[in-house]
Amino acid sequence: MPNTRSAKKRLRQNQKRRLRNLWFRGRAKTFSKKALKAMAAGDVQNAIYYTRMAIKALDKAAAKGILHKNNVARRKSRLMRRLNALLQAQEAQGETPENVAA
Repeated sequence: MPNTRSAKKRLRQNQKRRLRNLWFRGRAKTFSKKALKAMAAGDVQNAIYYTRMAIKALDKAAAKGILHKNNVARRKSRLMRRLNALLQAQEAQGETPENVAA
């Protein structure tokens, strides 16, 4: 346990920051997983939605310094690469995202 006043304050600040960072990191991870799950199921509309939400969450985490910008760029690139592969597969079958939603 901390002994000095400044060490006690630092402990409180670190705990607050840890919880805040955990929230942003978890949000990005959750949307990424949901996007990958939708892509695996072939659900184009949900895959697009969750990919957009994951990118938004990742960008916010990078802006706040919670995740490194290169880490975020790599994750976004991998998500988009998988989404584009899914969309190309749908087009090859003659389906477009608009037709799939109907």
